[in-house]
Amino acid sequence: SGELFVLTYGALVAQLCKDYEKDEDVNTCLDRMGYGIGVRLIDDFLARSAVKKCRSYSETANMIAQVAFKMYLGVTPTVSCSSAAGNEFSLILDKNPLVDFVEELPAERASLCYCNLLCGVIRGALEMVHLPAEVTFLQDRLKGDAVTEIGITFLRKAEDRKHRRN
Repeated sequence: SGELFVLTYGALVAQLCKDYEKDEDVNTCLDRMGYGIGVRLIDDFLARSAVKKCRSYSETANMIAQVAFKMYLGVTPTVSCSSAAGNEFSLILDKNPLVDFVEELPAERASLCYCNLLCGVIRGALEMVHLPAEVTFLQDRLKGDAVTEIGITFLRKAEDRKHRRN
């Protein structure tokens, strides 16, 4: 359940911080773990949501925000397109349940991307539906930013997707 995950996530990150000296190693581990979750979670998502195939990157970004985040984390990020090409989007979270029990990051962990698991989940799920993407945190409230923002850049050009369907 999402609630159990949120309650235990802090313990997971704390253990990784004990296991790895460098924040970059923790970030990589969280991303890798998230990727594995995303690869497996997409089947559950498709079965439970009964969504149709998205026709554009904007539909896909909206599906992630309005259906997937709501289904698994109980929040609905705002989606904004950040490129003229239509392949870069931001998910802006007003509320991030993964940090409900976290006040701030310790000074010695300033480069830790605490919620990097989310990037891996999104990337893994997208790859399983043949939409390779780069997913990164652009802003993080835990680091003093005004909002929490996840950036998604779809790596294939829109024209490539059209040609593949034909």
